[in-house]
Amino acid sequence: MELSHNARAVLSRRYLLRDEAGNTKETPEGLFRRVAAHVAAAERHYGGEAALWEERFYAMMEDLRFLPNSPAMMNAGKPMAQLAACFVLPVEDSMSSIFDSLKNAALILQSGGGTGFSFSRLRPCFDVVHSTGGAASGPVSFMKVFNTATEVIRQGGARRGANMGILRIDHPDILDFIRAKRDTGALENFNISVAVTDVFMQALYHDETYELINPRTKRVTTRAEAKTVFNEMVESAWETGDPGIIFIDVMNRFNPTPHLGTIESTNPCGEQPLLPYEACVLGSLNLAKYRLITEDKTRIDYETLSRDIMTAVRFLDDAIDATTYPLPDIERMHKGNRKIGLGIMGWADLLISLGLPYNSRRSFRLAEKVMQFFGSRARECSEVLARERGVFPNFRGSIYDTHGMPRVRNATTTTIAPTGTLSIIAGCSSGIEPLFSLAHKRLVMGTELSEINGGFFDKARAMGFYSDDLKNKVERNGTLRALKEVPRSVRSIYRTALEIPYRDHIEMQAAFQKYTDNAVSKTINMPRSAKKDDIADAYRYAYEKGCKGVTVFRYGSRKKGVLLRFQDAD
Repeated sequence: MELSHNARAVLSRRYLLRDEAGNTKETPEGLFRRVAAHVAAAERHYGGEAALWEERFYAMMEDLRFLPNSPAMMNAGKPMAQLAACFVLPVEDSMSSIFDSLKNAALILQSGGGTGFSFSRLRPCFDVVHSTGGAASGPVSFMKVFNTATEVIRQGGARRGANMGILRIDHPDILDFIRAKRDTGALENFNISVAVTDVFMQALYHDETYELINPRTKRVTTRAEAKTVFNEMVESAWETGDPGIIFIDVMNRFNPTPHLGTIESTNPCGEQPLLPYEACVLGSLNLAKYRLITEDKTRIDYETLSRDIMTAVRFLDDAIDATTYPLPDIERMHKGNRKIGLGIMGWADLLISLGLPYNSRRSFRLAEKVMQFFGSRARECSEVLARERGVFPNFRGSIYDTHGMPRVRNATTTTIAPTGTLSIIAGCSSGIEPLFSLAHKRLVMGTELSEINGGFFDKARAMGFYSDDLKNKVERNGTLRALKEVPRSVRSIYRTALEIPYRDHIEMQAAFQKYTDNAVSKTINMPRSAKKDDIADAYRYAYEKGCKGVTVFRYGSRKKGVLLRFQDAD
């Protein structure tokens, strides 16, 4: 296997099995064999050939064309084989429900999963508590309790706890929620997002007020200026990177099982909208592996990609049955809807190999074409599985239970995940993100890894403009901006995240969202110099382009970042 030093470091640190003394007792090949064998064993439930599919699953992973989500690689073959990455738990307005959710979250976090919660059902601060005659402390106070509990959970020593906390824009405590992470160190184990409604967006566009509603009484408590609340969101995002936004009504328009309830929350990175107690297992195909070079031309190998999509969809459907679930309610919901999320990584690498700047019109059009093909093929594979194994149990009443709609095995099939550590293992760019930098440091589980884009230097040598001086400049600055010794055409295709206008980031997200069942994890990167008006415009533009959510990150707005340019790493 062609694994980089960083890939081996991540595998050793996070995924390879250890003996009782803490020593690694597994090779990367052994890891992929363990995962393939465990997942393929589910084929026996349907009379399938487990040995055949084990080899096919293993071949895809060993060649680094496909990787499943982290819990699958950590837990497959273990007694507690929890393979799903994404969970949403309900938080009802009672003390017993709140702490039941906290207990259940601890089990999920310990198994390597990430949990999402909507705190929108909790009564607002100072509201009446009839059982005690006292006053409620509000959603933010309970989020702090969840945050503290998460701090002591290390997910089996392999992953830090990760939560998503969501509050509806019409909750009376919305301003407290929006400001919650302005205090240094507050809610560090949470990403937070505001669930923004269509009603709010229309009030914002027309400079009007909107209703704040007490979730306990369902009565309007007051009206708020949409512009004032929006500006508070912008201020917090500019200062801290939180909150993000999920467009909750947009998500529910694409809810495949509305008869089972409404979507209230997502997983921690926002790409997986889920009903309460739902889970989802994810996996990603490395698009950098599907390049055909003929007569000095590079094109996408759609034929091989099509075959691998079929195999990956089958892997993820098998993984649902191969999972040991932390709660019966989660098992019931996951097996009832059988949601899977197959996505991609290596997108920026593919564009570079095709000679396309990340933020060109051709790249946006190609994104739509690739994802349309990808989504269509994944859906076809789900139809094949439905004929072999039956439709998902909650099919009746779903959006597919209509004349002319396909009979499918999975309520959803596609998701664009961030693939942070997976992309390190695969040796490719993460998700659909552009290159963050040509040279930077990455923090993984407290370990600092240096990443340098060797592909650029290979191209520089091949084109004859390489020099040690150039190498030093690139490693110091991380970009090719203002380096006149690099041809303009090369500078354009190696444009990094902070050099790309924020609207172009959103264009790319929207292009992929158009043909993605679930949602798209994408960071809208902005330079340190970005203005608050830029963030405000990004929020509006993402809504207008049909995105299901948006996360803006102004470089330097947080003291703790996962990716740091070399000159900022100290």
